[in-house]
Amino acid sequence: MKNTKKKYKKNTKTGNNVKIAISGKGGVGKTTIMALLARELQKKGREVLVIDADPSPHMAETLGMCDSEDVRPIADMTKLLAERAGKTEGSPFYNLNPDVNDLLKDFMLEKDGIRLMVLGAVQTAEGGCACPENHVLRKMLKKMLLTAKEVVLLDMEAGVEHLGRGTVVGVDALLIVVIPSRSSIRTGLKIKKMADDVRIPAVHFVGNLIQDDADRQFLRQELGEEPVAFFPDSGAVRKAERAEQAIIGIEDGLDNAPKELLAGIYRSRP
Repeated sequence: MKNTKKKYKKNTKTGNNVKIAISGKGGVGKTTIMALLARELQKKGREVLVIDADPSPHMAETLGMCDSEDVRPIADMTKLLAERAGKTEGSPFYNLNPDVNDLLKDFMLEKDGIRLMVLGAVQTAEGGCACPENHVLRKMLKKMLLTAKEVVLLDMEAGVEHLGRGTVVGVDALLIVVIPSRSSIRTGLKIKKMADDVRIPAVHFVGNLIQDDADRQFLRQELGEEPVAFFPDSGAVRKAERAEQAIIGIEDGLDNAPKELLAGIYRSRP
């Protein structure tokens, strides 16, 4: 009994700062599911840090922190990023160890125990090379993943490219959102293979936009395994998205999916 109690305490402490990333094909609802997971963690009394690393970030609006028009992703601040990287015009050299501590502090949003960093993703840069700017963003992301004391939820860009760049190395779990469509499943299976290749400790499929048992069975059959949770095709979520309203406050019509998702993640923890 004594050893069991010690082990339980150790696992509880470890769970307080678990790092969870989410990915999937574009349009499958990964930002919505991440926001609902953040809300579930908040209800459990956990401190949460959400990192929006999508090229088209709208997590701030989804979490109800502010209008998306009021939030400028750090990735869009190319002049600031270039300066922080020590980039000079005409030179191929830049600082490989930029100081980002003040950026982490100055550009953090917070509401009701949930903190948000809107990173975005550098698409282009003056002169056609975005390497220094992306290096600063990766340094910021790595810093948050390694040092955060909260639960970290990382909303990634759609597709598989981020895994090829090793962006999610350091996370404890990866959630792959799939909907009952073959294109979504094909992308999801590619993401899982790459996640296994980079040895992410736990990889889970999450079903979304589920209408009936046929949808659940289709995903089980095509994925070859049981998704950790199934989120229904919620009219309330759809209505909120169309009205550009916060989703985090939605409680009804979710079939306890956020709670099941959180439970499944922690069941897989070593």
